[in-house]
Amino acid sequence: MKTLPTPATQPGAATDVPITPEELQLASRNHAMPLEMLTAARTPAGMHYLLTHFDVPLIDAGAWRLRIGGAVRRPLEFSLAQLQAREQRTLAVTLECAGNGRSLIKPRPVSQPWIYGGVGTADWTGTPLAPLLAEAGVDPEAVDVVFTGADRGVQGGEEQSYARSLKVSEATSPDVLLAYAMNGAPLPPQHGFPVRLVVPGWYGMASVKWLTGIEASTFPYTGFQQMSSYRYNRSETDPGEPVTRIKVRALMVPPGIPDFMTRNRLVDAGPVLLRGRAWSGRAPIQQVKVAVDGVWSEAQLDPPDGEYAWRGWTFRWQAEPGGHQLRCQAMDALGQVQPLEPEWNYLGMGNNAVQTVPVTVRP
Repeated sequence: MKTLPTPATQPGAATDVPITPEELQLASRNHAMPLEMLTAARTPAGMHYLLTHFDVPLIDAGAWRLRIGGAVRRPLEFSLAQLQAREQRTLAVTLECAGNGRSLIKPRPVSQPWIYGGVGTADWTGTPLAPLLAEAGVDPEAVDVVFTGADRGVQGGEEQSYARSLKVSEATSPDVLLAYAMNGAPLPPQHGFPVRLVVPGWYGMASVKWLTGIEASTFPYTGFQQMSSYRYNRSETDPGEPVTRIKVRALMVPPGIPDFMTRNRLVDAGPVLLRGRAWSGRAPIQQVKVAVDGVWSEAQLDPPDGEYAWRGWTFRWQAEPGGHQLRCQAMDALGQVQPLEPEWNYLGMGNNAVQTVPVTVRP
């Protein structure tokens, strides 16, 4: 007989109680990027956000093979060395967990309790996927390409390998990579060694780690991670809409120094240079605004740093003694703007509400 989670710990169940032991266990296995790392254009591998659904598989790179099959004319198989010998590309890509900001939604959906740090930007090196699919000869009637990882476990009462799909048109985008290096070094085990998928512009769930299989399908993929998880739904029974591209967001490097427990900031009076990053998976960043105690002003944008990487911004603040509240808000070239308050959904996905940073300015 299967033992299912109790309602209080079922993923998505809303609660007003403190973080549960199960969530604490998740938070100790996964980790956020410390917000002070927003100062770095590229996030070091050990600081990049991490979400692992099941166990980290330890893979022998020499024995590892990637198989491409399903609705193709010519099934293919590649070793790591064979992939590394193909066309090589490096892309700067910002990846963000779809649940980033979940713990700030009220009532709180139960799952990995992200605050703001489920994000990171790295240089990902690999070979483009599209030429491999062309060599395999994807059936004209294929609609989805399914990507399966080596990590396996139980979620929603269902034993499964982690798997996600993309439409054929999405999978054959020239910028989708089979990545084997991160910031110039081989992928760390926790980030998908030896090969992972990197889908620029999409939330991180699409970038399947520890990739072992790619399969073209003539019917829509209906696996758990596609249809039951990563949805914008209003209730447990609402099928909702799929989570896809990253919503527009800006984050601020917390200024000054922190209080150990609360992380509230202490800043000396006088000129303070506020800094941060902004990104969107749909269009380039066009504007960032900063609010000091509810008064909004426009920030200065740094030059763009690639099509898929976050963009730096700065704002000069004359800090006066007392308590203050800082906020930042981004807008992209499509006119999409961060909401001021979280927009609730059952699984706590895509919360891109503006960041709030309480600051005490010392004389």
